[in-house]
Amino acid sequence: MTVDAYGLSGRSPVHRFSAQRMLADLMEKRWMDAIAPVALLVAVVIYFALTVPELYNAANTVTTTQILAEMGLLALAMTVVVLGGGIDLSVGSIFAVSNAVAVICFKLYELPVLAVFVIAIGVGALCGSINGAIISIFKTRPFITTLVTLLTFRTVAIYLDQEYSPRVSVLFREDVVWTFLARGSIAGLPVGFWVMLLMVVLFQFVITRTRFGWQVTALGASRTSARRAGMRLNRLSFTTYVISGSLAGLSGVLVAARLGQTSQTTGQGYELIALTAIIIGGVSLGGGKGTAARALLGALVTSGLYQGMLLMGYDNNLYQVVLAVVLLAFATLDIKYAKNRDKAIQKIFVVPGEVRLPALANIYEPGSVWNPNRRLTDAQPIGLGQLDGPEDVIVDRNGHLYCGDRRGYIWRFEGPDYTEGKIFCRVGGLPLGLAIDKDDNLVVCVGGMGLYAIDPQGQATALTTRTKRSWHRIRDDSAVRLADDLDIAPDGKIYFSDASTRFDGVEHMYETMEARPNGRVLCYDPETGETTTVVKNYAFPNGICVSHDGQSVLINSSVLARIDRLWIDGPKKGQLEPFLEDLPGYPDNTNRASDGTYWVAFASMRTPTFDLAVEDAGFRRRMLKELPLDEWIIHNMNTSCVFKVTEEGEVLESLWDETLEHHSLITSMREHDGHLFLGGLTNNRVGRVALPKREGATSSTSTRATAGLTTSGGVSHA
Repeated sequence: MTVDAYGLSGRSPVHRFSAQRMLADLMEKRWMDAIAPVALLVAVVIYFALTVPELYNAANTVTTTQILAEMGLLALAMTVVVLGGGIDLSVGSIFAVSNAVAVICFKLYELPVLAVFVIAIGVGALCGSINGAIISIFKTRPFITTLVTLLTFRTVAIYLDQEYSPRVSVLFREDVVWTFLARGSIAGLPVGFWVMLLMVVLFQFVITRTRFGWQVTALGASRTSARRAGMRLNRLSFTTYVISGSLAGLSGVLVAARLGQTSQTTGQGYELIALTAIIIGGVSLGGGKGTAARALLGALVTSGLYQGMLLMGYDNNLYQVVLAVVLLAFATLDIKYAKNRDKAIQKIFVVPGEVRLPALANIYEPGSVWNPNRRLTDAQPIGLGQLDGPEDVIVDRNGHLYCGDRRGYIWRFEGPDYTEGKIFCRVGGLPLGLAIDKDDNLVVCVGGMGLYAIDPQGQATALTTRTKRSWHRIRDDSAVRLADDLDIAPDGKIYFSDASTRFDGVEHMYETMEARPNGRVLCYDPETGETTTVVKNYAFPNGICVSHDGQSVLINSSVLARIDRLWIDGPKKGQLEPFLEDLPGYPDNTNRASDGTYWVAFASMRTPTFDLAVEDAGFRRRMLKELPLDEWIIHNMNTSCVFKVTEEGEVLESLWDETLEHHSLITSMREHDGHLFLGGLTNNRVGRVALPKREGATSSTSTRATAGLTTSGGVSHA
């Protein structure tokens, strides 16, 4: 069961949704590139449905799909070349040559249909290989080269027409396969349409799922990078032109079967149609972006325009003008969109929400439990000069100290003096929360990666990096982006926080400024290997601590300045309720203390100025857009405070380093053998301070594991 924590934010449900964030999430989707061509296709369909209703009757549907088959194959031919960073302006002329060869071979020489197909497609491949050889070997520019071969191949087509047209026009040959190809249908649609659709499906797979397709895409995206990756650029480029010529040849065969004759005007202007189709479909002229499906989408638009304008009585020249205008508009859109898309997303991606916090307590009020002091100032430094940001610390059953490092290291210091430190594991990412399971594995929340386990030999293994995706979210939230703290329950299940489904570790400040419930609490079950969401829509969940009796989990909200309790066992199982509210700071980690209470660290303190900024979402939105990050108004991060709280939520005492000389920021603390170990995300050391002995306290509360028990960062759980 998943608990929805949105109500804890104190905001109206209307703030749950943001049209701006939805737009940003949509713009990140690759399929959004096709929104413009889809809109144009819908507009074309609606327009002709209102002005030329007969366009959609059975007879015209057959004709339109026949035209679509031929245009679709040419668009597919152009796509393969453009995807690899080239262009083929000769597809229309290759189409005409292959058409003439097919008619001549079938009627004049009466070759079998299969031989006609092989010869005509082979002629197309030969023309394509000429293009590819010139461009690959002599390093000529594709535009100029294919413009020249356009004229050359067109001359060949005209010659064939003049030489053979008088003879083939009076010949008649009956062949069942040829007739079926020309006038047959499957499910009411022409055979040529199904041939084209088969090619689209095949090349969609080739482009998106094969090594060749990936290499062609890489070639078009960056020729320099492709060369450095060891790809054979000349061979790839040559192959794309051969494929383009072959597809143009196949289209020529389909037209030969349908019309049964040649003409000097066959294929004239088809290169413009093919180019317009792929641009409309979202295939980038710059190369490296496009699919066969997008080419088909563009072909649907161009063929629909052609047939509609033909039925309305417009001249073919006007159709060419319309195509030219559409081509110019979509080419401009493609360039502008590709150039400014990421900038536009960045400007609208962060949408601050409105938060109203309780009144801020005065920590300097005489007699307040929050009065700053120097109880942590003289803490023993551990790893001074070696560590860089030990966000969390833990001590194992043998007294060895472990901590993370912003450079992706896990450090180990030998007890009891902790003077010798070495890198225990290079896990990568941003190591944050730590725990030790009953098998002495170190379990780590790694920001930007997920939940990992490190065995006693220092070998890291990913436990979970993903969970089930929410069906109703536009943005994919299946990846664990900002795992930051964890604890292990008595049954072995690992509860950990994923502070944000939108930002990772290096972007945590954006999450703080947005102040929306983007986080969640997850549960990993080692027995099943499944990861489930137990609390959703939580505002920056950070500290996670299983209670002393193992029946609940304490969850810190580092945005709402509060701690909540999730019941995982007992009569209240599945309920989420407040544990500690109205805090003067933003809590980070929570861990069990030796006397049945809990230690909590403040990562930062609230200030009246920032409280006002948090309430005014519009102010923060303008601040994020107009000011650099180092000039933002943020919470006071120069904080060195740890406090103790009872099981009932009563704050007993607070410990500070008010000088900020040694511990300018404390994000975690861990009690062990009468000492408190201090970690900080920006500190260059771990602190160790002696605690006064209290009656009833256990000797060690960092980690104690016995057979059949699971412990982590606190007392053992029976």
